Parts: sequence; C-alpha cells; structure tokens
Amino acid sequence: MTETVALDPFDHRLLDLVRRDNLLPARALADRVGLSESAVLRRLRRLRSTGVIVADVAVIDPARLTPSITIHVLVQLHQSNLRTETAFAQRMQARSEVIGAWNVTGRTDFLLIVAVPTIAAYQHFADTMLAADDAVLQFETLVTLREIVRYDPARGRPLL
Repeated sequence: MTETVALDPFDHRLLDLVRRDNLLPARALADRVGLSESAVLRRLRRLRSTGVIVADVAVIDPARLTPSITIHVLVQLHQSNLRTETAFAQRMQARSEVIGAWNVTGRTDFLLIVAVPTIAAYQHFADTMLAADDAVLQFETLVTLREIVRYDPARGRPLL
C-alpha cells in the first residue's frame, strides 16, 4: 500500500505551480510561494524523493505530429488473474502504438488507446498483439471520429 506524505500549504502551492509548468525556475517559484530559492529546491527534492512528484514530462500535442488515428480497444482475457494481467500489461507497455492502457472492471479487462498512422498499421497491431495472443479471449475496436475533451494538465481541467 502506498504511504501518504504529509504536505503543508507551501508544498501544495509548489505542486500546483509545477503541475502547470515544471520548467519554472526555482527563483520564480520562490517568489510565488514566499520561500527562499534554497527552501523551494529542498522541498522539490523531497517531493521527488518521496514519490509525490513521479515524473517531469512533456505533454505532446498530437495534432502537431504526423497524422494518426486514435483507436480505443476493449480487451477481454480468457482468465483474469494477476499473472495473466501482469504479462499482458507488460506486452502493451513495450508497444509504442499503445499510448494509454488501463486495467478496468466489468466484462472488459483492459482499455487500450492505440495511435497508428493508418488502419493497416492498426490491423497489423491487432493481428500480432491481440488476435495472436492466447491470453486474449476477444477484443473490440472503437475508432475515434473526433476528440471532444482533452485533459489539460496545465489548467487541471479539460482543454477542449
């Protein structure tokens, strides 16, 4: 079980700021939260070392990249047990086409979001990674027609 970390109002304000822009210099963060630059750097190190800040990432706008098709795939496994689910999850993590994956409840075991340049590329992925996988009982493909809501981490709410 994950242990919680005690945070004070300064920590919460720092998290709010770096959640929106993790490239803000420590000097700017210090000015905004009312601490010294060294105190901000110590707090950020602690937040990272305790796992509160898990990663510093770049959010990519897919519209600026090579055109791609976004496909949602509902996957049902033959058996829902820890070993089978873990093995399937590891196979999906290794695939660059899989840009999101969730282990879910209900008749579906996994929800995948797959981004491919063409339907033919998805067909190849589906044939080699899903249809040929003995652990997969069935899968359902949902092709995205248009995006309605995209989460904006900078604002902490939907972008569209």
